[in-house]
Amino acid sequence: MFKASANMTVMIKAARRAGRSLVRDFGEVENLQVGVKGPGDFVTKADMKAEQIVRKELTEARPNYGWLGEETGEEPGKDPTRRWICDPLDGTSNYLHGLPHWAVSIALEHKGEVVAAVIYDPVKDELFTSEKGMGAWLNDRRLRVSGRRRMIECLFATGLPYGGRADLPATIRDLGRLLPVCAGVRRWGAAALDLAYVAAGRYDGFWERGLKPWDMAAGLLLVREAGGFVEPLVPGFGILEHGKIIAANPEIFESFAGVLREAG
Repeated sequence: MFKASANMTVMIKAARRAGRSLVRDFGEVENLQVGVKGPGDFVTKADMKAEQIVRKELTEARPNYGWLGEETGEEPGKDPTRRWICDPLDGTSNYLHGLPHWAVSIALEHKGEVVAAVIYDPVKDELFTSEKGMGAWLNDRRLRVSGRRRMIECLFATGLPYGGRADLPATIRDLGRLLPVCAGVRRWGAAALDLAYVAAGRYDGFWERGLKPWDMAAGLLLVREAGGFVEPLVPGFGILEHGKIIAANPEIFESFAGVLREAG
């Protein structure tokens, strides 16, 4: 059974509190769909409120740690070796449209390495947790990546570029090479949950470009602690620094990476 450290206990408490706040507001977002103004401003406020909740919980417990949040940016701490990395609402577009697939994501980084992770999906009450060397967990159940060995049986996840992003041609090339040799590709709009689902064996692999550190930090540790492989999509570049990631179970990682890296 998962036994949380002091830091993990703080992270779980923060994620659950932010999740409860977001769930309350999520009901209002659904009501706002029919409004003239629309729910965009409301969601922005809900997002900010969730980050404030997380930051308050974490900084009160560990006032010397640094901070990197999607909404409030980066702030160095008195302890230069540790920082929190937080996405208070991963899957904002889903939330905005009333789709119940989004999460709170919190990671703890120590000397440039992610050592603890929490991804909380409050709608489904699924709490994904991991600490370095302690495995990956969903609530009280130990996670392992899938064991599929044949690409044609594998289900993958990714994000699709939107709003005229420059990486659209590369993603189209990816899909053109991958779709004929696999069982399917899903785009559910929440990278943290995509990575958590790889750790849980629900997906066999995930890749994406153009991500931010808070999109990936917690999820990459979950995958590694569940026995999966995580690498930069472009070899030689840092994952968090360059935002290009590939993750999969070890049985098909090389085949999966080979298809995508050949696509360019």
